[in-house]
Order: sequence, then structure tokens, then C-alpha cells
Amino acid sequence: MNHLEQYLSVSPEVRAALDAGKPVVALESTIISHGMPYPKNVETALHVEEIIRAHGATPATIAIIQGKMTVGCTREQIEYLGKRGLDVPKASRRDLPVLLARGMDGATTVTTTMIAASLAGIRVFATGGIGGVHRGAETTMDISADLEELAQTPVLVICAGCKSILDIGLTLEYLETKGVPVLGYKTKEMPAFYTTHSGFQVDYKMDSPEDVAAAFKAKLACGLKGGMLLTNPIPDQYAMDLDYINENIDAAIVECNTLGIKGKNITPFLLDKIQKLTGGKSLEANIQLVYNNVAVGAEVAKALCKE
Repeated sequence: MNHLEQYLSVSPEVRAALDAGKPVVALESTIISHGMPYPKNVETALHVEEIIRAHGATPATIAIIQGKMTVGCTREQIEYLGKRGLDVPKASRRDLPVLLARGMDGATTVTTTMIAASLAGIRVFATGGIGGVHRGAETTMDISADLEELAQTPVLVICAGCKSILDIGLTLEYLETKGVPVLGYKTKEMPAFYTTHSGFQVDYKMDSPEDVAAAFKAKLACGLKGGMLLTNPIPDQYAMDLDYINENIDAAIVECNTLGIKGKNITPFLLDKIQKLTGGKSLEANIQLVYNNVAVGAEVAKALCKE
């Protein structure tokens, strides 16, 4: 009989923090292997961990390493993922059983990071942006597994909204149907990753980490299935003009369609193309919004640990 321990490895530091009731923030690894080139990816991942520690919480970078969901990657493991880059498969829920059974590596998406975090007992996860309903999904049915995971896994996810390459309106409709609360951190407007503006409203504005933690505690106490989404706008000094970023997104989507790129290859292609079209500005914005999200994530995790 297989036991969870065969497929789940929690670092001593993360386990000690969880056992002591101290705040822990989960982090994904797709941003390391697929989000940016080496060594920028490793530098960013390590700095993200430093920010969480500076805010009084324990970071738990999650990846699949040799067939184990590894919660709390070491510096060496982060370096390994960064150097291997795109050679590490991007792992969503459907990939997880095969990667684990075959002893393979995998870069965890929002979905698989939520799964591993929940199995380890971590309630807070900070990332860049979530997946969503793709433009044209009414014909392609291309909807990110992130949304379904939010509907069933009890993890509070902090992000800068969904990536603006997606259909934000349909993404919010899908989350509403699935009963996932979409909260705005000190804002009522849904941020759109590179920009603070989307033209869409979140369900509720939250004014403090304690406000967020109280809502999530109430959800857990009532046994309400699924997670919660806290959207945190990119800092104004790093935000990009809405029209400018949309023009570049539209150009990238046209090329994507022309080349016939499909499925899980769409998002990495578009993000890379947008980075080139913006002369690297979008990558810098991406990095800064992640830094901002993990700082908020650490504060929320601390608030959750208070009685």
C-alpha cells in the first residue's frame, strides 16, 4: 500500500514552523523553471524567500523533485530547477500522478502548489498571477486548472490578479459560479497583473491582513469547500499603462494563433513574447509584483496564526 510520505517531502524548517503554529508561505516553482531565464530566476526565487523571512514568516518553495512533492526546497534544489529551466516539465494536477510514479521532476503551477501546500498543512500561498479563462474559451474550452483547484482546495492564494492575456470578465464569472471569494487588497478593482486597472470589480475590498485572515478563518470554520483569492495590485511605480500592455498582448496573441500554439504552451509563449515586445519591462513588472505579493502573503500568514 502506498502512503503519502512516499510522495511528499516537507523540509525540517517548514515542518518545525507548522508544528509550532508559526506562519508559513508557500511558493510555486513554475516561475523558476518557466518564468524567466537563468540566473535571474534563481536570484528572484531566493530574494522572494528573503522577503518572507524579513516579514517574520517561513518560506516554502514547492516543486516535484525526483518523484516527491518537495515542500521547502533547499537553495541547491532551487539552483537545480533554475539551471534546468524549460527541461523541467510544467506540472498541473493531471501530470502529478505520472511524475510522482516515475520519479520525475516537475515545476509546480498554481494548481499543484496548492495541492502540495494543502497536503503539508500550509494555508497561504503567494504567487504572481493565476491562470484563468482564455480569450476565445467559448470555442476552445481553454480554462486553467487553477480555477478548479481554487474551487476545491482550502488554500488562500495571493496574486496580482489573473494575467492580462486572459479574459478577466469570464474568469471572474467562473470563480463566482464555483463559489470562490475574490477579494481586493485595499482595492475594489480587480488588478490585471501588469496593471492595476481592468475595469472589473472584486467581490470585497479588504483593508488589512487581519481582515483577510478573519474571512478565511470563517470559511474554514464553516467547512466551506475550496480556497480564497486575494488580489493585490502591482505597486504604482512598476505598473504599466493599460493601453500599452493591451496592444502588446493583442500582438502576441495574433502571433500565437498564427503559429498554432495550443494548450499549456500558450501562456509561456505569450509571456515571453510580451517581454520581448516591451523591451523587458514586463519581466521587471512581473518580478516586482511577486515581491509585493509575498510581503502581503507573509503578513496574512502571520494574522492567520493569531488567536
